[in-house]
Amino acid sequence: MSSRRQLKLGAFMRPASIHTGAWRYPGAYPDANFNFAHLRHFAKRLEVAKFDAFFMADHLALMNMPMDALKRSHTATSFEPFTLLSALAAVTERIGLVATASTTFEQPFHVARRFASLDHISGGRAGWNIVTTSNPDAALNFGLDEHLEHGERYDRAREFYDVVTGLWDSWADDAFVRDVANGTFFDPEKLHVLAHKGEHFSVRGPLHIARPVQGWPVIVQAGASEPGRQLAAETAELVFAAHGHIEAGRAFYADVKRRMDELGRPREDLKILPGAFVVVGDSVEEARAKRAHLDSLVHYDSAVASLSIALGHDISGFDPDGPLPEIPDTNASKSGRERAIELARRENLSVRQLAQRLGGHAGLAFVGTPETIADAMEEWLATEACDGFNVMFPYLPAGLDDVVDRVVPELQRRGLFRHEYEGTTLRDSLGLRRPANRFFP
Repeated sequence: MSSRRQLKLGAFMRPASIHTGAWRYPGAYPDANFNFAHLRHFAKRLEVAKFDAFFMADHLALMNMPMDALKRSHTATSFEPFTLLSALAAVTERIGLVATASTTFEQPFHVARRFASLDHISGGRAGWNIVTTSNPDAALNFGLDEHLEHGERYDRAREFYDVVTGLWDSWADDAFVRDVANGTFFDPEKLHVLAHKGEHFSVRGPLHIARPVQGWPVIVQAGASEPGRQLAAETAELVFAAHGHIEAGRAFYADVKRRMDELGRPREDLKILPGAFVVVGDSVEEARAKRAHLDSLVHYDSAVASLSIALGHDISGFDPDGPLPEIPDTNASKSGRERAIELARRENLSVRQLAQRLGGHAGLAFVGTPETIADAMEEWLATEACDGFNVMFPYLPAGLDDVVDRVVPELQRRGLFRHEYEGTTLRDSLGLRRPANRFFP
């Protein structure tokens, strides 16, 4: 099978591996999340392999799970994303740096200023992952007794996006004349005061930093619910999707691109990258054995807690060896809940089996040789199930090395992935246009 398009590859790096058993795997770095020397090495390795982006997810509270489960998870804590990515910007040159910032608990002015700063510091490599925080415990860290309702979170996110992008357009690209002879640093005619007043925010502006190198940092989104898909079609330039099989990937890809057509947005303005858990072996059997050993390192206490979080419902009282009962609707992430329920129904999994799967990683996984993994990635790309993948490594450093040293060269050999970066910015790498300034044509 061949394809005229090339894959885009992100690296999911917070936590350093999403798998709960990763820190216990033989040879793994148990402290990878909090060791800057390790993270710097990973970023440099990914840049040598020409990955598009280093992606940092984030949480605004400890995961709401029992302590007997939480104490077993390396995913509980990590660096604050902006601090880490600013440090990594100084030791890398081309790889994109994508950070998560919540529209539920952050303020637009703070987010606009931080991302503009990161874009300038990195020379145009910043991306903003827009999230509507679903963890109810996060509300307690921001003076709220109750979490915002799901629909309200997305309404707030849409206005938040408008304010942030408006602030990024505060200055014309040529506003800073820096005329030493005349003593004029900037042209006041090329400064716009936003003066936004909306349902959720009142923000005067302007932003007191020059327009970002990329115009706007790349807009990233990950929601797969109905409002999440619509927000992505309206605003996103990169979507991190979560689909366990290719048919679901094709359906999601077609749906979001159709929504873009209806909005009049060019399809090429948005890249869709499903998360892909990649385990490499010399044979398919060896790769499966690695995955089985990794899964065996997930403690059942942690597995049950992970499933409870995914469902937004405490399942500790369910019959572990019975089928998953009907789960009432909750205020948790709807897409995550639906994926867990669909997986249980599709594969006829017991509560115990489903918990063990989610306790490690229950999503899309490519487990095999470099050749079989490349075959699968090529099929996803050629049949419009994706534009690339957000790669999740099973353990570090060896799991990352396997992808960089073995899978990437196979993709390059097939003409499916670049040998060199196309330019200097994240937009250059992704093939995204630089947005025009809405106030200064």
